[in-house]
Amino acid sequence: MTLSRRLAKHALFAVSAVSLAVSANARADELVVSAAASLTNAFKAVSEAFEQQHPGTKVLLNFGASDVLMQQIVKGAPADVFASADQKAMDKAAAEKVIVPATRKDFAANSLVLIVPTDSHFAPTRLNELASANVKRIAYGDPASVPVGRYTQGALQAAGIWDAVSAKAVLAANVRQSLDYVSRGEVDAGFVFGTDAAVMPDKVKIAMTVPTQTPITYPIAQVEGSRHAADAQAFTRFVLSPAGQAVLAKYGFKPAH
Repeated sequence: MTLSRRLAKHALFAVSAVSLAVSANARADELVVSAAASLTNAFKAVSEAFEQQHPGTKVLLNFGASDVLMQQIVKGAPADVFASADQKAMDKAAAEKVIVPATRKDFAANSLVLIVPTDSHFAPTRLNELASANVKRIAYGDPASVPVGRYTQGALQAAGIWDAVSAKAVLAANVRQSLDYVSRGEVDAGFVFGTDAAVMPDKVKIAMTVPTQTPITYPIAQVEGSRHAADAQAFTRFVLSPAGQAVLAKYGFKPAH
């Protein structure tokens, strides 16, 4: 079995396993929010603030790569709200008719950064330095299923070094795995969102902010068939409200507009 097939098989198993886990953990009275891995810290805080304002509502958070979360929803995993790290994953959800189109809103923006371990002597200031023979392993999300990987591929293609860098790729299942690879020194460098780099300031450092072909914006939407439609809409409104935006800002997210 080829590496790509093994990765695909593993990804499919991961979707099924997490879908089962979400199904097992979700209670009838809980609002299930499936959100991009890069939102982990911020949405935990957002949910706590939301629950304080809505004491009768309990939020169950499910984090992962945006495309994987979308596939979970398509396969029937319980979810009331979907928050993606890029527009393409939400577009796929819309094409699969698993979100309510009228509820789709952009709620945050981010940046793409190149990071290295804090003790690394490698300090690239231009992307083409990644093509150097001295750079052996570079981590980024799998472009097939991870938004940060798609942004990375677009940036590297624009710089004319996609082939050289992809030959050194250590593909991550989500952006936080890419962060982990760099923080443990298992790779020379990696691509993550700016907010992810801020999670481990003692283990990784930002070498450069990378220009992207399209703005990095995060959409949120109510899932079609939600059993908690009113709560789902209330959660989305809170995320978009000044209070929700203030929480997101604490974790480095910028306004979407």
